[in-house]
Amino acid sequence: MKLIRPALVLFAALTLVTGVAYPLAVTVVGQALFPVQADGSLIVRDGELVGSRLIGQSFTDPRYFWGRPSATGPMPYNGGASGGSNLGPANPALKQAVEDRIAALRAADPANARPVPVELVTASGSGLDPHISPAAAQWQADRVARLRGLSPARVRALIAAHTEGRQWGWLGEPRVNVLALNLALDAAR
Repeated sequence: MKLIRPALVLFAALTLVTGVAYPLAVTVVGQALFPVQADGSLIVRDGELVGSRLIGQSFTDPRYFWGRPSATGPMPYNGGASGGSNLGPANPALKQAVEDRIAALRAADPANARPVPVELVTASGSGLDPHISPAAAQWQADRVARLRGLSPARVRALIAAHTEGRQWGWLGEPRVNVLALNLALDAAR
């Protein structure tokens, strides 16, 4: 009994600190200093939630830019099932999936004979990546311009306007948020 009472008191104290006080403090600080990020970097257009800047979305209409494929199940870009496919480079299933994705991209834009950027046919480690490289966006620009009746120069200007630089000027690579670019396309005339 001498050991049980201090153990229970310590258990209760640690539960309060790690299970209540710490999460509450992190939530309050997050909401105070980074309210948009703490709420999921949600994008609201005309009072309607259209997505998050942090989680990719499935765009299949050729009038839109397409993002990286998602390896999440049972549906693409499922935040509750984040993770890669675990298919190695020698796996025939990965090879077939990449070939199928290349065929779909070529079918959507048969005039485009340039090499397909790798991120348009392979999923990211999380399966939720909302970004593509500027090169992947440029690869799709002519298709999107043609199907929307916009000039290629106008579409390339939208890509340039939505290209995010390296974080802090040196970390990572330039990238384009596919949802933000597609929303800008919908607003473009």
